[in-house]
Amino acid sequence: MKETWKNVKFAWEYTKDSKELLIKYILGNILSVIISIVVPILSAKILIALTSNQFHQLIFMSIIIFLIENVRNVCHYFCRHCSQVIYRESFTKIQTELGREILKLENRAIDKNSSGVFIQRLTNDTSRLADVFNVFNFYLSNIITDVGIFFAIFILNKWAFLFLVGMICIRFLIERTRVKIFKQQDKIFREKNEKASGFVGELVRGLRDIKMLNAEDSFSKELHNKIVDLNKTRCNMQDVDRKYNLLRGFTADLTDLLLILLLVFLIKANTLEVASALVIHNYAGRLPSIVNYVGMLLDKINDFNLSASRIFAILNSEEFKKETFGSIHLKKVKGDFEFKNVSFAYEEEHNVLEDLSFKVNANETVAFVGKSGAGKTTIFNLLCKMYDIQKGEILIDGININELDKDSIRGNITIISQNPYIFNMTIKENLRLVKKDLTIKEMKEACRLACLDEFIESLPEKYDTVVGEGGVTLSGGQRQRLAIARALVQKTEIILFDEATSALDNETQRSIQKAIENMKNTYTILIIAHRLSTVIHADRLLYVEDGKIVDAGTHEELLKKNKNYKELYEVEQKNSN
Repeated sequence: MKETWKNVKFAWEYTKDSKELLIKYILGNILSVIISIVVPILSAKILIALTSNQFHQLIFMSIIIFLIENVRNVCHYFCRHCSQVIYRESFTKIQTELGREILKLENRAIDKNSSGVFIQRLTNDTSRLADVFNVFNFYLSNIITDVGIFFAIFILNKWAFLFLVGMICIRFLIERTRVKIFKQQDKIFREKNEKASGFVGELVRGLRDIKMLNAEDSFSKELHNKIVDLNKTRCNMQDVDRKYNLLRGFTADLTDLLLILLLVFLIKANTLEVASALVIHNYAGRLPSIVNYVGMLLDKINDFNLSASRIFAILNSEEFKKETFGSIHLKKVKGDFEFKNVSFAYEEEHNVLEDLSFKVNANETVAFVGKSGAGKTTIFNLLCKMYDIQKGEILIDGININELDKDSIRGNITIISQNPYIFNMTIKENLRLVKKDLTIKEMKEACRLACLDEFIESLPEKYDTVVGEGGVTLSGGQRQRLAIARALVQKTEIILFDEATSALDNETQRSIQKAIENMKNTYTILIIAHRLSTVIHADRLLYVEDGKIVDAGTHEELLKKNKNYKELYEVEQKNSN
């Protein structure tokens, strides 16, 4: 109960702006409850009037019931409207808040979980949380209505009332046991559902690679196994319901039989009129519903608590840590930065960077070279504060990166990765993501510098062309050029190119090289490249090996003094020839 109350208070924060509607909704349901209590009593009077040939009273009472029932219909219509508005407003707020919090998560938390974890919690769990007051009010109203009907039965006959209350208690104990078992299985089901959803997401996003790897069979088999496992868990839950439904049915039939025997006995004992007995028997049919509503309410409470705990986990648990930033704000950085004795590991047992130190001056173009896995991309990730370092410090314009706010870091650094994500939007919308007030002139200039303008102009919809999820309608080179254009739109002081020309043909690569050359001495430019020919004109090259800077100099200097660099360059030259 304590957990439920805490979660209800949390949900109320997102619903309180609709407080007036919620009050109207509750009042409407209270009126419906009162009507539901009154109608059985009036129905008994109608039967008595019918058996006594009091036709005028019969017609009068029938008209009264007709009017009352129509008032209830209007109440139901009004309550449904209130319910929909309350849900819509609350759902929007909760989902927006959770989405905002997911965007604040540390990358480590994202790395450890599949996309299904976030998708399920952002959609299903927020929906359950938003609907909690409507759901609770609905079930409580129905329970109170049924209780009211039994109060009417109490007025008609106390013995019948006591018998029905006893049977309700028995059915309630059965329902409580069912809910307890169902809760345990529902938790397991949600965990498996998250994993299955995450796998489906990966399958869809990696569809092209799966085909190229000729791995359809293995992925189909894995998908089949996950679906079978998920459905088996679902069937186990349905099994519980099926067994308890059988028990419910038996209890309901037994109750009906015993009630008839009791009513016959009471009529013979002249303590109950036949008309009243008929009304009691008719409305005693609500006995299963009151227990069912209690059971469903308990289901919903457990469902609600489970959803709330899963949302809380993302909002404020150690499992889903948030990124932390400092308070110092730099509107515009100069572009100087330095790594001082930095050590970093994605996993505790293995350092990717080990006591790394180097300095880059503002408006300098520096390239990081070395074999794959040396830690070059990690340097970029740390500079953008995608991960927190374990040792040492990173300085931007002489200030520790941990003391700077988010906008000072990411608002002044643009990274163009080797696998940029292009959103399922138009080309124009992809570019405006980073600058809402982007002008047509700025957009076209950025695309010209990225050597993408001629391709865009050849499209029927031009800049209004939708590029599909992940930019699926574009080639690898076109996606990278669009990402470069998106970066150029930001006009940040520091630009990081992480293998950004890897998917470009030689001619386009030369064009991009020219664009980079045009930016030299104006921006601080850092480049990671396996193709050494793309960075030979950099001001400096830093050779990275096993997480350390082992050598530095110009292209010509490294050829003379670094054997590994010379070998890499000679192999590349040989392959290109």
